[in-house]
Amino acid sequence: MAAIVLHGTGLSGHTHRVALMLNALGLSYVFADSPKDVRASPAFLARNPLGQIPVLQDGDLTLVDSNAILVYLARRYAPDGPWLPEEPAAAASVQRWLSIAAGEVMHGPAVARMIALFGLPDDPVRAARIAGRVLIFMDGHLADRTFLAADHVTLADLACYSYVAHAPEGGVSLDAYPNVRAWLARVEAQPWFQPMPDFAQAAKAAQEEVA
Repeated sequence: MAAIVLHGTGLSGHTHRVALMLNALGLSYVFADSPKDVRASPAFLARNPLGQIPVLQDGDLTLVDSNAILVYLARRYAPDGPWLPEEPAAAASVQRWLSIAAGEVMHGPAVARMIALFGLPDDPVRAARIAGRVLIFMDGHLADRTFLAADHVTLADLACYSYVAHAPEGGVSLDAYPNVRAWLARVEAQPWFQPMPDFAQAAKAAQEEVA
């Protein structure tokens, strides 16, 4: 059994960003599916009392919060790699996008998707408004850039990719944002990239398993 265990769900963008990092680093791991009932169990709550995914176990170490996990993996397994630069301005640029991923991307595209797909009791108008604002900003930012924080993929791109790519599942169209769509394609062209299943495909697969 691999020393690394990733607790999450296949449709979670927070889980997906960690899975992308594990793939990019070439790390083997066990995926522990953790739907809502599992997250309410005493065993899971012992790992994360907030009941949130993802949770990463690396040997005796247990980590929570997807962005914190990304930072840990970069520093632990690729300290000299490109993921989180040492140079102050470059490091600050990556950190800015980690904050945007936890802020505007989460409260915009991610919340819109959770409302549409999972019945999250939140305000869809507010989520759509935040999504539009951050996508306009991202599209302008990417007008003369290849990736979000550098000329190569960093933690910034992994943190923001999943919920932006799946924004249409929440009724947030990407048609008006060509630079965002080109950036998504560049992330998807990376040799370690593995897509997060879309909701329709996952639902169909689940129905076929039951049938």
